[in-house]
Amino acid sequence: REPVANIGVMVTQPLPYPGKRDLQATIATREADAERPAIEAARLSVIARVKQAYYRLAYAYAGAEVLIRNRDLLDTLLKVSENRYAVGQAAQQDVIKAQTQLSIIELQLERLRQERTTREGELNALLARVSGTPVPRPDDLGLPPFSLDLGEIQQAAIAHSPMLERDQIMVARGELGVQAARLDYKPDFAVSGGYYSMGSMPAMYEFRFDVNVPLQRAKRAAAVVEQRQLAEQSRRTFQATRLTLQGRLEEDYQMASSAHRLALLYRDAVLPQARLALESSLASYQTGSVDFLSVLTNFGTVLEYEMTYFEELASFHTAVSRLEEMAGQPVAH
Repeated sequence: REPVANIGVMVTQPLPYPGKRDLQATIATREADAERPAIEAARLSVIARVKQAYYRLAYAYAGAEVLIRNRDLLDTLLKVSENRYAVGQAAQQDVIKAQTQLSIIELQLERLRQERTTREGELNALLARVSGTPVPRPDDLGLPPFSLDLGEIQQAAIAHSPMLERDQIMVARGELGVQAARLDYKPDFAVSGGYYSMGSMPAMYEFRFDVNVPLQRAKRAAAVVEQRQLAEQSRRTFQATRLTLQGRLEEDYQMASSAHRLALLYRDAVLPQARLALESSLASYQTGSVDFLSVLTNFGTVLEYEMTYFEELASFHTAVSRLEEMAGQPVAH
């Protein structure tokens, strides 16, 4: 009721320069899109780690079978050497060497048991299962034909790699950032309207149109330079990721190729020849034609080659799983 009393409300609507809001919305969308490939990369990483743990577990089973089979053979050799030593046809050192080799095999078996337990625990953790959950025995490691093409894998990686996709999105976001910084040179506007109760005097209505003039040109010029540098950084990051991916693909491809060739050589040539040499020396030892050291050497060679064969199989499958992780999709082989 007083002449100087007043109360009112004012509503203001900012009006950015045309294109600013749409550009900021696009930048926010790009930033959100850049996080989605990280989820896919994490998924591919888990799959690759599961496969690698699975192949190492399969190797532990296969290696244990090799050691047990050769331990039985060595036990037979030990009995033969003990019988020959009992009748004075062999030296005591032959018996001691055989016993030592048996102890070495037991050590190797214990390492593989530890490997098996470790890989089972790793698989349970990766599959979000309770610790100690029984893990079925994996399928035996096979040696499929090697038909991978490095060029095709690289093309698949360029098309499907989540990390490359993320860096590409960030390159586009950097270019939008430069455009947004340039738009800061443009003025912004605001429209306001209000109502005031003026006490004993008549009510008052107000309408305003504001213009925010960007006068700090040096500051905006520096912001443009900053966004250009960030955009260049995104491009360089994309190039670095692509080159790193290319190098890793070549490395794992060569590893898979080499492991496949070596496994073929061991399976088709080296192992059959080594087994023949062992069988021949064992037969000659029983007749006294060769000494026990030759038999034991041939036995150790066969055991080493068999273990190496399964190691190469595991290395081949592990390298292929890494290729699949980087390519972003299964790799036919």
